[in-house]
Amino acid sequence: MKNHKAEEKKAKKAEELDCVCGAEAQAMEAAGSELEKQKKQSEDYYNQLLRLQADFENYRKRVEKEKPELIKYGKADILMRLLPLYDLLLAAHNHVNNAKDGGGSDDVLKGLEMIFKEFSKVFEAEGLRPMEPVGKPYDPMASEILGVVEGTDENDGLVTEELQKGFYYGEKILRPARVKISKKKAKPAPEPETKPEAKPEEPLEEN
Repeated sequence: MKNHKAEEKKAKKAEELDCVCGAEAQAMEAAGSELEKQKKQSEDYYNQLLRLQADFENYRKRVEKEKPELIKYGKADILMRLLPLYDLLLAAHNHVNNAKDGGGSDDVLKGLEMIFKEFSKVFEAEGLRPMEPVGKPYDPMASEILGVVEGTDENDGLVTEELQKGFYYGEKILRPARVKISKKKAKPAPEPETKPEAKPEEPLEEN
């Protein structure tokens, strides 16, 4: 009887031990699963960080590459604001040059020419160069037609006068020129030949 109770006690203790071991195993398995989950999440975060770092590096390189262009077009905006002043000075220069009648006008003309030399230095230093369209074929990409004059076979389609100067900024057009071009008159179409009307045949006289 005692042996039977002892065996039951051992069996119960073994069962309890199995339960404890099973619970520990489950806990360890759950901990391992959570650890694996956290490890995968950490890898995802790390990969996202690498992608963000690569995107930022690409962005930085793009900004560095575009920076000179942004500076260049910032200068272009300033130069565009200077061009109306240049136009006014050029108009005054041409007016004085055409109407000079004494030493005073000569002094004004010299002063204006000095101003133009300074403009030319600034423009050249900034990569701005004037167009020279007169005497050349009309270029619709670089010039705007404001007038047409009668031309000949020799100058048909050529620019005869520049009404407002155009400028290139580097290789791009900053402002198109405003010009007059020559156009020869189209020859009138020859009039169609008119055939003489056929006279009706006279009836034969009877003898």
